Amino acid sequence: MKILGIIPARYASTRFPGKPLVEIAGKSMIQRVYEQSKKCALLNDVIVATDDEQIYHHVKGFGGKVAMTSAEHQSGTDRCAEVSAKHPEYDIIINIQGDEPYINPEQISKVALCFDAPDAQIATLVKKIQNEQELFNPNSPKVIINKHSEAIYFSRSPLPHIRGQKEENWLQHFNYFKHIGIYGYRTDVLREITQLPVSSLEKAESLEQLRWIENGYRIKVAETELETHAIDTPEDLEKLSEL
Repeated sequence: MKILGIIPARYASTRFPGKPLVEIAGKSMIQRVYEQSKKCALLNDVIVATDDEQIYHHVKGFGGKVAMTSAEHQSGTDRCAEVSAKHPEYDIIINIQGDEPYINPEQISKVALCFDAPDAQIATLVKKIQNEQELFNPNSPKVIINKHSEAIYFSRSPLPHIRGQKEENWLQHFNYFKHIGIYGYRTDVLREITQLPVSSLEKAESLEQLRWIENGYRIKVAETELETHAIDTPEDLEKLSEL
């Protein structure tokens, strides 16, 4: 089983333009993500997928592998699918977020290992929620998981609702999980899901993974205890520097 890690990276971020090239302790964010990903022993190779010439030449400059992709893609999933189509020798694609400069290779491995199960179509990562701030943060999607370790719903709201309990007590009555945005796909499944039209649940929550569930695809879930530090805004970068 050959596994390719792909790091989608675009320059034109609404909240943080040029984010992949921002410097963090002497290296760009995209270089840090790339180098962390290369440490994962289960990946046969790693490629940055971008639509920006500056990012392309920057990755080439530090010796990384990079592919130019269409500027028309609506998501990192679509960008991964374009690169995957040019590399048919791979069985599994791992979509690694380009804004987590200190991603732990162990987290990538956990997603890759989900595909030891022959029926696994898509895989992702979750972490148990520890506090109310995480639970009620709409920018941190929550995941409901079935007894087969499959995601059955993602929401920006804390689900399920604990009837008869005050919200500040919900964590005492249920194990809530937040979604860590790294995905794995079998290459044929990746090709299929990028051909699906936007679904009603996806529109409602603005979460593309709901499109896959709504169309009957199964998402295997692995749990991590490791924290991630995504950089969505300049303020997030300042907080990371403080840490």
